[in-house]
Amino acid sequence: MARENASVLRPGDWVTYDDSDHQVVALSGTSVRLRTQDGSESVILASYLMASPGFSVTGAEPLPALEPFGLLQTLPEPALAAAREWERHVVEVETGLPPGAEPGTTPRPEYDPVARSVVDRATTKATELGVSLRTVQGKRSRYSQQGVWGLVDQRTVRMSEATGRADARLVAAVREAIDAETRTSTGTRSRLIRRVIKMVEATHGVGVVPLPSKNTFYRLVDSLSNGRHTFGSAVTRRQTANRPQGPFTPTFAARPGEQVQIDSTPLDVMVVLDSGLTARADLTIAVDVATRTICAAVLRPMGTKAVDASLLLARMLVPEPMRPGWSKSLRMAASRMPHRRLLDVDTRMDQAAAKPVIVPDTVVIDGGKVFISETFIRACNRLGVSVQRARPRTPTDKAIVEATFSAINTLFCQHVAAYTGPNVSRRGERVEAHAAWTIPELQDLLDEWLLVGWQMRPHDSLRDPYRSQKPVSPNDKYTSLVAASGYLPLVLRGEDYLELLPVAWRVVNDYGIRIDHRTYDCADLGPWRRQHSGIAAKRGLWEVHYDPYDLSQVFVRTQHGWITVPWIQLPLINAPFADFTWQHARCLAAEAGLDDTNEEAVARLLDKLLSRAEHGPDKRTVRVLDRTRAAVVIPAPADEPEPDTPPTIQPLAPVAPFGVFDAHVEAERWL
Repeated sequence: MARENASVLRPGDWVTYDDSDHQVVALSGTSVRLRTQDGSESVILASYLMASPGFSVTGAEPLPALEPFGLLQTLPEPALAAAREWERHVVEVETGLPPGAEPGTTPRPEYDPVARSVVDRATTKATELGVSLRTVQGKRSRYSQQGVWGLVDQRTVRMSEATGRADARLVAAVREAIDAETRTSTGTRSRLIRRVIKMVEATHGVGVVPLPSKNTFYRLVDSLSNGRHTFGSAVTRRQTANRPQGPFTPTFAARPGEQVQIDSTPLDVMVVLDSGLTARADLTIAVDVATRTICAAVLRPMGTKAVDASLLLARMLVPEPMRPGWSKSLRMAASRMPHRRLLDVDTRMDQAAAKPVIVPDTVVIDGGKVFISETFIRACNRLGVSVQRARPRTPTDKAIVEATFSAINTLFCQHVAAYTGPNVSRRGERVEAHAAWTIPELQDLLDEWLLVGWQMRPHDSLRDPYRSQKPVSPNDKYTSLVAASGYLPLVLRGEDYLELLPVAWRVVNDYGIRIDHRTYDCADLGPWRRQHSGIAAKRGLWEVHYDPYDLSQVFVRTQHGWITVPWIQLPLINAPFADFTWQHARCLAAEAGLDDTNEEAVARLLDKLLSRAEHGPDKRTVRVLDRTRAAVVIPAPADEPEPDTPPTIQPLAPVAPFGVFDAHVEAERWL
């Protein structure tokens, strides 16, 4: 039998605690003494006992739930009035008097608790209201458990929800269709409604699920798609879907290098490639969270490769050299950074630019193939850098670098010629015609802007610890954190930088070293020609390191150190070139009928290619060539001969038709 008052715990009661039964022996203040069936006793705090999982009082009814007062205020006034009226009838059945009765009021004879039982009173109330006894008893039960909320007509509650009276199967189909719109192009509501109808009919059959009217259907779709941008911007819709469900936790770092975030994105500027055509370049940056310093930024034309991430890491760990034409105010010696102490450690700081060298403890990367490659992981392991991967489809794990990309577009890219804008809707006309910068030239502009427009510019997320309203620059924040944490970076030496470059194993012959039909030679190779390197695992080959984005020289490891070996055809080239530029020059040589293994012929074509890139592409010639490739010769219809004139058959002349443009073949040719 249920206890009279379930909200009171008394000595002698049995409770369930810690998956076993205990009897309450005594109560003393906030402590409860319990005894198990085998006689063992324990003392526990009452607050801990009642908050423990699975706690319950044996034989006690559950405590009644409080009324949802907030939801009651959202009900329509007629529905709330009807619930209040039922409350008056139920209370009269329970107590004999309606709620709010004056003191001394006598209950009506048919509801007198002394003379009539509760069943008799409920039967009388059912007859009075013209409802069944089951209805009255159900109202009494719900009122005892939920209060006035239990007396509310639930049909009214469903109508006040977003889906109204719509069938649950239809609502599920609409939700599924809205979820499917996340990754697709933006459409209209009518398209989604059509898909929902087809989905419902395919699942449940034609005419089984009732469909609302057109206007009601539109309102249902709008209510379920609220806040998801289903019929708005596709970019905003995808970004909204990628937001994590949990609370956002700001990324925090207390010292330089504690966390560095790395990522890549296409730059919103059209550049002139080595082929003379225009395209967007890929920008890969590394951002220090504590100081917001952009430790390194590298532009590449054809998608970032695995070696790019390694070179980015190496570039972070060496001082930024001053370039010809840069202002003396950009020198580290002219800044407020601790230059003299760093100069005592590394003499290269004397000619370094005003950007700190930050050695990362942890780098945060995404799941791109660039960063999870063996090249990058092994480079980080060698330098003692911990690699932390961001969760899939969770850009907030590296929110700092994502926000930095937006800042670069706003502060730098929009002021550069051939700026494309963040999306097509903000792009101007004939942007390609304004492309003026090659990638090396744009890289120099970006490096100089990082010193002036970023490292020395106050950042809203960096604050002076003594004047919280004043933002400080990344260089100033680095200076203050260095003084607080005693941070002293040990930068990479030149030999360490070479270690991160790709390796090729080659023989040192009389003519030098041959790599991909390029010959490298110098006088320093004299003692090592035709000699065994001493590495039996590589059959005596020599270890040669090269930069795939500057093939003008290679680096050979010998027993006495590194040897820098230049390319023998370097005087024919007027600019640095990369591996993909060399491969394209070889393709041009093969198309011209030349020997693509003859490095002198390829070098001359390469020089012409780089010279043409300086002046930009001939747009008119490119368009004419494209139209010519895409043209298909369609023979003109011959005139019909006269009926009385016998047709004359002319001998066919040899025809050289235009080739049909094949996109796949052209793509392979370019690659």
